[in-house]
Amino acid sequence: MALDIVGNRTLRDLLDERVERNGDKAFIVYENRDGDVSELSYAQFQARVDGLASGLWDLGIRPGDCVTVFLANCPEILETWFALATIGAAMVPSNIANTVSELGYVLDFSDSVAVITEPRFLDVVGPAADGVPAVRHRILVRSAKAVPGTISLDEVRASTTVRPGITVDSESVVQMLFTSGTTSRPKAVLLTHANALHGGQRESTGLAMDSTDRAITSLPVFHVNAQVITVLATLSVGGTCILLEEYRATKFWDQVRKHRATQVSIVAMQARTLLAQPERETDSQHTVRRTFYALNISVEEKDRFEKRFAVELINAYGLSEAMTLVTIAPVFGPKRWPSIGLPSAGRVVRLVREDGQDVAVGEPGEIVVAGVPGRTIMKGYYKNPEATAKAIRDGWLYTGDSAFADEYGYLYWFDRRVDVIKRAGENISTLEVEGVLSEHPAVAEAAVIGVPDPIRDQAVKAVVVFVVGVTASVDELTEFCAKRLSKFKVPTEYEFRDALPKTSIGKVSKGDLRSEPVSVSVSGS
Repeated sequence: MALDIVGNRTLRDLLDERVERNGDKAFIVYENRDGDVSELSYAQFQARVDGLASGLWDLGIRPGDCVTVFLANCPEILETWFALATIGAAMVPSNIANTVSELGYVLDFSDSVAVITEPRFLDVVGPAADGVPAVRHRILVRSAKAVPGTISLDEVRASTTVRPGITVDSESVVQMLFTSGTTSRPKAVLLTHANALHGGQRESTGLAMDSTDRAITSLPVFHVNAQVITVLATLSVGGTCILLEEYRATKFWDQVRKHRATQVSIVAMQARTLLAQPERETDSQHTVRRTFYALNISVEEKDRFEKRFAVELINAYGLSEAMTLVTIAPVFGPKRWPSIGLPSAGRVVRLVREDGQDVAVGEPGEIVVAGVPGRTIMKGYYKNPEATAKAIRDGWLYTGDSAFADEYGYLYWFDRRVDVIKRAGENISTLEVEGVLSEHPAVAEAAVIGVPDPIRDQAVKAVVVFVVGVTASVDELTEFCAKRLSKFKVPTEYEFRDALPKTSIGKVSKGDLRSEPVSVSVSGS
């Protein structure tokens, strides 16, 4: 085993180290959507993890097993993650916007033996789990009454079983994360304990965090941004994580002040909706030392945000396959906006042409990241050796994203080479949306592209060719997609054509679709 600065330690080792140092300190402060606030110290969190790990063991969950978690932000997500890590199993976090078919795919493809959710999501989770025989247990969080066919998390956590000795090393898989990309179905990224520890250490170093930090997020914990930038970075330095169940622009900055946050993590949609709120004298009155931000808003929006809220945005770039940060702007150095920064701590980054040769200064190239699979980059894609071999070559992770560098080595985002739409922090595979549209009996051919959206970065636009003699309305297509796709993936703009532009080899030319004037365009609901 190749060891490095995290050694053969695990997530559980990191938690135990923090408890030993300062068990009484607040680890998680949680505010639910009703405004109720609760708190768990490091020691209290550890005790809950211990009980849950024992209870999951009692249910027959063993090293190597996967458990899908379908929850909004709450402490129970983190308790489950660390409990599974303790017994050598892996968490599979699911986007709560997933439909029955999308969740069913996650459960089935991951070979999950259990699913953890809450009563308000049973309409989705129930039918999805019904179609997957491998799912043996359905566990409910915060359930006020018994639900047939389920068991409450509190009951599972009440176990007093003493687990047998379990060997979990740093390269054991601790999470399977589904991510959109160039395929019609999302790929499953395998991430290890070493990946998690490296991520927390890298991000806490890049953001100059220490034990006095109180990091706040309303971003979903089923994504790596909240997991690493807020939770793991905070745990790495022994700080406090402030977790909000949901984001509301009307109250978010008040929550930042109320919880005395020193670090904030936001995306473009949040920055724009915060700017849209009425200005108040208290906007600049807070304890925030740094505001982490991923990818760019306009210079005008950036300047307005920084001036109004008296913060400096720290731009960065990362991806799930690298367990987030690849580059970050220096906290104490020049930001060179709109640069996405310099390689983060421990990273070696190249920009290459299609032939694998390094590009010149100012020339766009694909971002490739040096790494060791299962330690500093993902272990691979589950059940997809071909995609793994394509992404990881000769010790380099090929990201599919491109950038250029200036003479100082700062990187600047150029384009996403894979066919993905970025919408309010979510990645959307255009092939997945096209696949659903093509199932509609009136659709002969469909192409999906991202178009500018003033709030959410990009909107989903569908360009549709109908079967001869048949048509469908925007409402019909939207309803059809909404039954099969998460809400954020459903097209909000449509264009109807007699034919799609094609390349010389018959492929749809999406570049032409993006550049051609719209002939017929109509917005969906």
